[in-house]
Amino acid sequence: MNRRRAIQIVAGAIPALTQSKALKKFAGGNDPSITAGPFQATRESLKSYQVPSWFRDAKFGIWAHWGPQSAAEAGDWYARNMYMQGSDQYKYHVEHYGHPSKFGFKDVISTWKGEAFDPDYLVGLYKKAGAKYFVSMGVHHDNFDLWDSKHTRWNAVKMGPKRNIVQAFRQAAERHSLRFGVSDHLWISYKWFAVSHMSDKQGPFAGISYDGTEPQNSDLYHSYSDPKLVTDKLDWDESGIPETWKEHWFLRVKDLIDQSQPDYLYSDGAIPFQNHGLRLAAHLYNSSAKRHGGHTEAVYLSKREEDCAVGTCVLDHERGVLDTISPNPWQSDTCVGNWHYARGIPYKSPKFVIDMLVDVVSRNGNLMLNFPLPNSGMLDERELAILSEITDWMKVNGEAIYATRPWKISGVGPGTQKAATTKETNFNEGTRRNLTAEDVRFTTKGDALYAFVMGLPEKQVLVAPLAKNGNSGMGKIVNVELLGYAGKVDWSQGDTGLKIAVPENKPCRHVLVFKVHGAV
Repeated sequence: MNRRRAIQIVAGAIPALTQSKALKKFAGGNDPSITAGPFQATRESLKSYQVPSWFRDAKFGIWAHWGPQSAAEAGDWYARNMYMQGSDQYKYHVEHYGHPSKFGFKDVISTWKGEAFDPDYLVGLYKKAGAKYFVSMGVHHDNFDLWDSKHTRWNAVKMGPKRNIVQAFRQAAERHSLRFGVSDHLWISYKWFAVSHMSDKQGPFAGISYDGTEPQNSDLYHSYSDPKLVTDKLDWDESGIPETWKEHWFLRVKDLIDQSQPDYLYSDGAIPFQNHGLRLAAHLYNSSAKRHGGHTEAVYLSKREEDCAVGTCVLDHERGVLDTISPNPWQSDTCVGNWHYARGIPYKSPKFVIDMLVDVVSRNGNLMLNFPLPNSGMLDERELAILSEITDWMKVNGEAIYATRPWKISGVGPGTQKAATTKETNFNEGTRRNLTAEDVRFTTKGDALYAFVMGLPEKQVLVAPLAKNGNSGMGKIVNVELLGYAGKVDWSQGDTGLKIAVPENKPCRHVLVFKVHGAV
């Protein structure tokens, strides 16, 4: 057996190839390689999928980006950018590790230690902070699996901390009664990692290939028969990705599903690779139904609007907020800082995070918040401080978040701007206006309407949509409470809106929530 073929077997490419005929045969119907159940691997079948109530009620989840790219503590996409001469991470790598022709990402992996990693402690903190689901990264673009992978030797059980990270997080989530999820970023790896096959364009190492060209490690860095694919240009699409990689991706992520039995699978992009992706979605849903008496409890996330237009999956808007109430449940995912840990960078304030959570929930969405872990596997002091303030706020106001549904409008105020196009609802968090006490957001549950005043007004709040003779169809208000405040609040409903006197001793440091009865 030659070396190239041996490497393909290690990478899982050969088993994938043997399934190509089966894939074509079952492209429109039952596929024996996935769990049988209510769904087939077709768009038409998946249209009947309905988002489970647990996800609609949860509203808030926490995510942990942690893997070998965390070892350098130099930010996201480290495994790619360390091979791009002139980038900050390339400069950092050369200074701290040496040139990537001699010390590559494969060598960085061994420096990832996780000596302080305590998943039970971390997930316990996240539960106290109000998270109803926890998500472990399963595999990032760096092609390194965080579980005991059957299809690649590049995994956390064999290298780095030598622990099954996904399984450890799953067990912690079960102990704390949180729904458990995993994230898949693998599909784009074939294109993303091509830079590891390049070389410096100038300087003393110009023309000397990086370590990605070493054939014995092609199961990490991939191999490229077409030189045109070895480029630093990254088109976020499937062009140029071979069928063998698509099938290998399916086997890898199916193994992740089978071992971790997640309630939630995040895809960093669209449902990938046509029928391969549909097979994976059907397998996820059918496996869940098998565990839950025939009812699918799993959620699959896609970032392509067309995927989620009818059933199929939940639409995710990365670092973004919709400008209107969506008729379907959706999710925004964001991070307190960089996706992978970076030392010393600015973090979002607790107020920013709480504002975003309320904004998202008022529009029928969930927020998944990433706390990146450093090399050690333990949150830094600033992250713990942010988490503590979120915990304090959720203890007081969680009832206005969980199991709620949108009202007739999401809110009012100067911060309620609209995006010009649908695409601007992705990555728009940094361009949105800061919310103040002049902004109000709404949710409902039962016969209660919750009005979030997005700041700390000194003496009085006017909620204009709750005017006695307004055109929003409001009835007569019978009671108003301030969550977390033991005393009564003075209020009156007039032609200009609902006026509420704000007590001097406020129950929380950020957003105030008034519970209104009789106005829904």
